[in-house]
Amino acid sequence: MNPNDPSPETDNGNTVTFRRPRARDGKRIWEIARDSRVLDVNSPYAYVLWSQDFSETSIVAEFDGDVVGFATGYRRPAAPDTLMVWQVAVDETQRGKQIAKRMVCELFRHCAQAGVVAINTTISPDNQASQRLFAGAARALGLQLTREPFFSAELFIDSHEPEDLYLLTPGSAQ
Repeated sequence: MNPNDPSPETDNGNTVTFRRPRARDGKRIWEIARDSRVLDVNSPYAYVLWSQDFSETSIVAEFDGDVVGFATGYRRPAAPDTLMVWQVAVDETQRGKQIAKRMVCELFRHCAQAGVVAINTTISPDNQASQRLFAGAARALGLQLTREPFFSAELFIDSHEPEDLYLLTPGSAQ
C-alpha cells in the first residue's frame, strides 16, 4: 500500500483503490463517519490528525478519485504485533461491495509487512454489521476469531453499549 501507487480492486467494472490517508483526507473521513449514523463521531480535527499521524496503520478507499471509505487503526502499545482497528466506514453510495472487508484485509496485509500478526477491534453487542465484517475478514485472512468482554457500559458517560474485544489471531480459523 504505497500512497503513490494505490492498490486497485475492480468491482463490477468499477475500480476502487486503496491507499494510506493524508491529512487532506481528514475532512472527508469525518463526513463519512458522521453520515454513517452508527459511529461515535470525533472532531474533524481528530480525523485530520489521525490521517497525518496514523497513516501507516490506516487506509482509505477511493472511487473515481473520491474517498468513499476508511479504516483507522494503530499498533497496540502493549502488543505492537497487533493492529487495533478503531473505526471502519463506507459511504452509503458504495455499500454492498465488500469495500469494508477489503480495506481491513488490505490494511492487515500492509501492516503484516511491519510485523503485525493479529487484529483487535471492539464492537458493541448490537452491531451485527461489524460482527459480520470482522468474521468475514478473519475467514479471508485465515485468522481465528474470538471475543471477550472488554469495556462495560458503566465506563461511558452516555448511554453507550458495552464493547466486546474481538481478537483475530493466527491459528485455526473458525
